[in-house]
Amino acid sequence: MNRKFKKCLITGITGSGGSYLAEYISNLENKIKLYGFYRNNKKIKMINRAERKNIKFIKINLMNYEKLKLIINKIKPDLIYHLASNADVRKSFDEPMRIIDNNYKITINLLEAIRSSKINPLIIMCSTSEVYGLVNKRDIPIKESQNFNPASPYALSKLYQDLLSQIYFKIYKQKIIITRMFSYINPKRTNLFQTSFADQISKLEMKNNKKNYLYHGNLNSIRTFVDIDDAMRAYWLVAKKGKIGEIYNIGGNTVVTVGGILKDLISRSKINIKTKIDKSLIRPIDVTLQIPNAKKFFKDTKWKPKMKLKESLDDLLNYRRKINYKKK
Repeated sequence: MNRKFKKCLITGITGSGGSYLAEYISNLENKIKLYGFYRNNKKIKMINRAERKNIKFIKINLMNYEKLKLIINKIKPDLIYHLASNADVRKSFDEPMRIIDNNYKITINLLEAIRSSKINPLIIMCSTSEVYGLVNKRDIPIKESQNFNPASPYALSKLYQDLLSQIYFKIYKQKIIITRMFSYINPKRTNLFQTSFADQISKLEMKNNKKNYLYHGNLNSIRTFVDIDDAMRAYWLVAKKGKIGEIYNIGGNTVVTVGGILKDLISRSKINIKTKIDKSLIRPIDVTLQIPNAKKFFKDTKWKPKMKLKESLDDLLNYRRKINYKKK
């Protein structure tokens, strides 16, 4: 199985994940027409200038169902990645109504707009490992059949997207594949702990002020990580080779703690860095075990991570240094 596509639509194309996916597909498949839904003009710069010319940007609030229907029928994509979501886990504890309301409405609007259209595209519903939530050690590594136990309003909103997609596949026969991505190194998204660490290190290096601290939350959470390029390659392969109706865990096999990531990044710093806990970063409930069983995805797509964690952390820190140097 090796599907081919003519028109690809990415919702949330100016988000950190969507922008990387757009760049990846643009570089890999220059014959595909790329369309991207976005809301904020300023965020278009998230995508490299060279790739922007290959993308048709469409400004739309996905809450507007009628406008969404018109656009879907106009562009008629044969591949859709649904990445649009408010993905700030920590903020979801403070603003649960806003985040839950946004994430569920934009998803049902999208699926209904597709259902009312005369097209039947392949839909990649980009869910998350957060839907598993709190998992017992006896259930590690986590399989796709693991019971849900979401530990944040954000996770609950993504579980709604996940379950809704399963319903639309079963009842309305939409061609849907669900991915549950585990942690990956995303240099653009500073509200992820690993990116926040790298961002703070790069800023402290610029100041070279020994009185400043790097602030962190819980360091005991256990995770696996994949590089951003490996993650985007996985998203592309699931569209090309994944089985319709399947749910796939996607994740790495190198197990580390959040504290281990912090220690590793600090070891790469050009200055001595002190750390301090920031209580505002502590979640009321935290997901402490996120180790995937991704054998089904490996088997169906032949995907394997290529980048080692050491290389990903080097790239992450160098990216944040470059960004912050430009802002100086």
